[in-house]
Amino acid sequence: MSTTISVLGGVGLFLLGMSVMTAGLKRLAGSGLRTVLSKAAATSLSGAFWGAVVTLIVQSSSATTMTTIGLVSAGVLTFPQGLALVFGANVGTTGTGWLVALIGVRVSLTAAALPMIFVGALIKLLGPGRISAAGAALAGFALLLFGLTTLQQGMGGLAEQLHPADLPAVLGTTWWSGFYGLLALVTVGLVMTAVMQSSTAAIAVTLSAYYAGAVGLDQACALIIGQNIGTATSSAMAAIGASSTAKRLALAYILFKLIAALIALALFPVTIPLLVRASNTIDGVTLLAGYHTMYNVVGVLVLLPVINGFTRFVERILPERGSPLTRCLDPAALATPIAAEEAVRRTVARALGTMCGSLATALGATNPGASLRPKKDVVPAAEAAEALRQAQQFMSEASGPPESEDEQGRLTSTLHALDHASRLTETVGEGSEFDTPTGGPEDIRVAEMCAEAMVGAASLAAEVAALPASTGHTFPIASGSGSKEPIESEKERLATGASTEQSLALLERCAKALGELRKDHRSATLGSVASGALTADDAIARVDAVRRLEALAHHAWRSAAHLVGRGA
Repeated sequence: MSTTISVLGGVGLFLLGMSVMTAGLKRLAGSGLRTVLSKAAATSLSGAFWGAVVTLIVQSSSATTMTTIGLVSAGVLTFPQGLALVFGANVGTTGTGWLVALIGVRVSLTAAALPMIFVGALIKLLGPGRISAAGAALAGFALLLFGLTTLQQGMGGLAEQLHPADLPAVLGTTWWSGFYGLLALVTVGLVMTAVMQSSTAAIAVTLSAYYAGAVGLDQACALIIGQNIGTATSSAMAAIGASSTAKRLALAYILFKLIAALIALALFPVTIPLLVRASNTIDGVTLLAGYHTMYNVVGVLVLLPVINGFTRFVERILPERGSPLTRCLDPAALATPIAAEEAVRRTVARALGTMCGSLATALGATNPGASLRPKKDVVPAAEAAEALRQAQQFMSEASGPPESEDEQGRLTSTLHALDHASRLTETVGEGSEFDTPTGGPEDIRVAEMCAEAMVGAASLAAEVAALPASTGHTFPIASGSGSKEPIESEKERLATGASTEQSLALLERCAKALGELRKDHRSATLGSVASGALTADDAIARVDAVRRLEALAHHAWRSAAHLVGRGA
């Protein structure tokens, strides 16, 4: 009974220590975690490397994974980039196993751990900001060490009652008996992780059991395979009711674990004899920690070269659903202010780009005297307005304000862009029909200039709203001839000579020129009533049509300018 209490108490203290330490390290890292992750995934290899490093520092693969989900959902990272970070996190999380192997099972640190818990708790309670976070990390680390010592004591008692011969043999006299034993221990390891909801804690139990002599080296390796598979159970449960991005990453994570496990099982007859021979010169606990790390490294090395094809396979299994305008508004991004801001920014850009592109096409194709009907010729104003309303609500639910001045400035610009885009949709939806001005050359010129402004705004919004290449989606923008073309990537736009500054300058000129034309047009049009050239109703209708077109150009210009960071 005392052995069971010691084992359970040790596992409980270990889990509590991991939780407290991880929370402290995450607070200590602050915005640095998301900054590193967002900049580190330039290539799949660098993404996997920095995913491992960040996870090793914060001691939490879930923290890395959840931050990655938010960044992918917001469009800051592509799905392959996010997956590379998650692959790396699987390697980084094995660092705790080395801590257990090199320190935890060898030395009783109770005498040192208890004072560390006191000092860490004191700092956490009395210290401000990051000092308090450092205290929590210290107290959590000490709790982890104390838990390992308690676990070690419990495993010593268990070894007196349990012998490796009592467990299924994985290297039996016949291949089928060995295979049966291997699968049985893999299943036990899977259940251990599923129950504890921590592969690190389960592996700490395995290493402690081997050090105490309760399990053999080959049996411990079989348990480690199962414990790595068991990690995927928490991802599967977390994906229930989650966003599309979270489901995709969870599925990719599960497939990664299964592929790595199949590789380990296939190589098991070759790997175990090598480890047994190496145990004559190298400590077995260290070998197990190395096996745990290499298990994950091999899985990453196998999948990393084919990560693009792998992500396409996952995307085919779980296709994207929902409105393309609000696809970035993933609840997973709310926990990360920079991801939440980027999600809103891209949503505004998509709503603005589709509205302006369709308006430009309709205006360019409209003959004098025709009407532009939003419900048929353009993206419905109600749909765009609903997307912008959801973006506003999404931003209100974000976890907190950005920490740096640059991020605060981007947030302010995004809110300006949101406000102007909302006003643009209100202008389009002011009536069942949106009449273009008719009559003289000035009326036609106003419509042409507004169409030109819409093209510029759609072009600028396209650069911001461009989806990651892995999704394969495009949004229509209007060309000068009124045809619809897919949004080009930024590199393609630069190749054709189009630049952000040129597009913005053109849009600004059109918007300001329309403002000047509106004043002259209003005076001339209302004056024509006195000469009998127009009726009062016709004149007021023309003035109102030009006013709306000028308002469209103005709000499109200001929204696009704020989206590209030129809104001052």
